[in-house]
Amino acid sequence: MEIRELSENDIELVCRHREEMFRDAGRTGDVLQTMTGHFRDWLRPRLIDHSYFGFVVCDKGQPVAGIGLMLIDWPPHPSHPTTSKRGYVLNVYVEPGYRSRGLARELMQLADAEFGKRGIQFAILHATEMGRGLYAELGWSGTTEMSKVIPI
Repeated sequence: MEIRELSENDIELVCRHREEMFRDAGRTGDVLQTMTGHFRDWLRPRLIDHSYFGFVVCDKGQPVAGIGLMLIDWPPHPSHPTTSKRGYVLNVYVEPGYRSRGLARELMQLADAEFGKRGIQFAILHATEMGRGLYAELGWSGTTEMSKVIPI
């Protein structure tokens, strides 16, 4: 298997992986198609300017797993008192036929290394139930974050 960096040509791959990730997490229906359309518009310029970056695992040239990464503005915090950025991991996805082979683990280790190269000392992610065990094994822990949908 080969690993390569994401490129702007991967827009449909990232969109498909994101939609499938949410489907695996129990989301269904038109909301996923709506989300994907808006996500595609959001993603395109970020892939071009490399503010959304990451890696793809390929088997004989076919993408089978991927990870998205971003740097997000965040005020200095006790977890990163000297920096105003956090790493953000999103869209970790492994095709069903390639699961349980260590690909997500390898992608997460690449993410750690990439954040380290960029001087990022703290990162966050939102875990699905499927990924929670792996992330815990890799040293990730829960936070006190809460969320709320705001009606408009």
